[in-house]
Amino acid sequence: MYLCGEMRRIMEKQVSLPEEFVQLMCEHYDEATADALLEALTMTEPEVSVRLNPRKFSAQELLAFRPDLERVPWCPNAFYLQGRPAFTFDPLLHAGAYYVQEASSMFVAEVLKQFVPLDKPLVALDLCAAPGGKSTLLQSLLPDGSLLVSNEPVAKRAQVLAENMQKWMTGQPETAPTSIVTQNYPSDFGALTNSVDVLLTDVPCSGEGMFRKDEDARKEWSLDNVWMCQQRQRDILHDIWHVLKPGGLLIYSTCTFNRYEDEDNVRYFCDEMGAFCIFERHFLPGRDRGEGFYIAALRKEDSLPAYPPGECQDAIAKARRTLRLLFDSANTPEPEGPRIELSYSEALQYLRREALRVEAPRGPVTLCYRGLVLGPGKGVGSRINNLYSEQWRIRTTYTKPFSLLGIGN
Repeated sequence: MYLCGEMRRIMEKQVSLPEEFVQLMCEHYDEATADALLEALTMTEPEVSVRLNPRKFSAQELLAFRPDLERVPWCPNAFYLQGRPAFTFDPLLHAGAYYVQEASSMFVAEVLKQFVPLDKPLVALDLCAAPGGKSTLLQSLLPDGSLLVSNEPVAKRAQVLAENMQKWMTGQPETAPTSIVTQNYPSDFGALTNSVDVLLTDVPCSGEGMFRKDEDARKEWSLDNVWMCQQRQRDILHDIWHVLKPGGLLIYSTCTFNRYEDEDNVRYFCDEMGAFCIFERHFLPGRDRGEGFYIAALRKEDSLPAYPPGECQDAIAKARRTLRLLFDSANTPEPEGPRIELSYSEALQYLRREALRVEAPRGPVTLCYRGLVLGPGKGVGSRINNLYSEQWRIRTTYTKPFSLLGIGN
């Protein structure tokens, strides 16, 4: 049996990568690429990267405080960090100033810019959207007046998605794209047939791109699971393909390295569904600075779509009428009342839903950190009643202070 060089070294060191996975990588890639990938998965730490919310927080603002940060080359508002800080204790994260996202998956931004006209309102559906990385990225790139439907069929994950999207949207201008979070299966989207310009399907997969982060992902991997995932991915695309309008763009992605869930599936979609593959790329640890990602852009029919006036409003009405909504940015009121700026320690108290001994006028107030909205409160004179969401509150009493801009600056 052929063994590439890194496979032999790994097996000698008894590093816990599945043997069948190692052999598969040696079969799918040339020896140098396979060696670099397997060495990266077993010998190096995951990259850490964040992406800014451009409607709240600019790259120039961040670099004024953190000139040491290195940009992610394919996403202009994204940066690599050295190590993984305690993001939970950064009020800026809870204010939706940035999102912690794996760098390779941010390449969705480049694909969107290359193949979608971003000068007029669009309808976009992120089908498997939790926890919200790609949806927050799409929302930042879509033109004003657009609609983004972020969907997740699993109830617990859908709640996390709704929280992240609401935090990302709070305080954005009224002209920003409408954001709707839904909890539905692909078969529930019949009303949106031929309505979607951009369909993003980051489909459930065998999770090879999680090997550096998650020991369970390595333990649960098997070739049988790969085949199961491949079929499930095909079923999902068959069930949702109808929503994409003629000429619309499907962005298909996984966090796997094997070609069965990636290139082979894309060829299947082209053969069976009449799609046209216009771009594909693999990101591999050891070659690319990220965790591993496959992305392909497929056009439905070999033409660009038409953009009839008013179609976004039609799609918004259909989505509200037929889907199970967990969040609708147009129907979610912003916090009211004068803005009260909190210190770092006060912001953490607020995010823990603790009492705030802060002077404030009586009545509704909007609590902020560094000028960004955290949420509502009610002033009662010498203190503020904490109205932060019980579901969202920081539950640990442990604190490891961190803010992306530094504490006290």
